[in-house]
Amino acid sequence: MSGPADHVAANRRQWDAWAADYVAAGERAWSGDPSWGLFGIPETEVGVLPASVEGLDTIELGCGTGYVSAWLARRGARPVGIDNSEAQLATARRLQAEHGIAFPLHHGNAEQTPFADDSFDLAISEYGASIWCDPYVWIPEAARILRPGGELIFLVNSVQAILCLGDFETDVASDRLMRPQRGMHRFDWPDDGSVEFHLSHGEQLRLLRSCGFDVEDIIELYAEPDATTRYTFMTPEWASQWPVEEVWRARLRG
Repeated sequence: MSGPADHVAANRRQWDAWAADYVAAGERAWSGDPSWGLFGIPETEVGVLPASVEGLDTIELGCGTGYVSAWLARRGARPVGIDNSEAQLATARRLQAEHGIAFPLHHGNAEQTPFADDSFDLAISEYGASIWCDPYVWIPEAARILRPGGELIFLVNSVQAILCLGDFETDVASDRLMRPQRGMHRFDWPDDGSVEFHLSHGEQLRLLRSCGFDVEDIIELYAEPDATTRYTFMTPEWASQWPVEEVWRARLRG
């Protein structure tokens, strides 16, 4: 197997540097009820998670501080987390100890996991592998480690949000298109050296189907006009008119 691509090392460096900025958010998420995305939209409003995860083997791809896996553990799942940043995992381990919830945490790349074929019933990613790993690599890897009939759930920036942003560091989402949709894939951010990946709907759909998945739902997330977020590139006014994020739910054919 070949070694990791350049974006893996770049994102590891950046997320180790960013980790301290995400400690407080991780603490809040571990202590609170499930909520999603930039505006913390409650699970009760959008239904991202399956109705029941009791007894399921789950893998969180790009788990960060591990709060999604903690939510799953409280609902009866048997979670495992993997993340590219050891600094993020250090926070996850501390929060495991504080909350009395233990599950395996692996320091590694979600594009090349250490898990056997057919190991999990559910793979999930909220702003983890879903945007920081190459979809043409991590999605086939997710298919490999899922059991037939297993479910893949991942949350990403909406296509509209990506097209209406010029630069995440300095711009605010516009009501005009700022970049072409054609050829969407890799986005290198020069300010910090990080690398994200975003696909158009058509490309995402074709990729999932080629990996053996049937798409069951695309959940579009909107914010309320009075919502708040720590992120400066997105306003509630914009996110109340266009979906700020989308959640893909797909099932591996048996």
